[in-house]
Amino acid sequence: MPILTLFPLWNSQWNSAFPPAATALANVSHMTKWEYSTVPLLVHATKQILDNWGQDGWELVQVVPGPNPEQLVAYLKRPKQ
Repeated sequence: MPILTLFPLWNSQWNSAFPPAATALANVSHMTKWEYSTVPLLVHATKQILDNWGQDGWELVQVVPGPNPEQLVAYLKRPKQ
């Protein structure tokens, strides 16, 4: 069977798997909007600090070194309300 006769079938399957760009853009408005915060972490109270922020709906994204070796900085996010 020539390849050209298979292409329309493959093409229709491809189009149903990937919606047109306009449909994909319409879905963007339904994406979750986030707010972010940075928090200095004290090494001796890290768990307590993160638990307190977690109770307010914040999720830990990353912890990075702070301005000195004793300090860490937490990046947090939560859905906008």
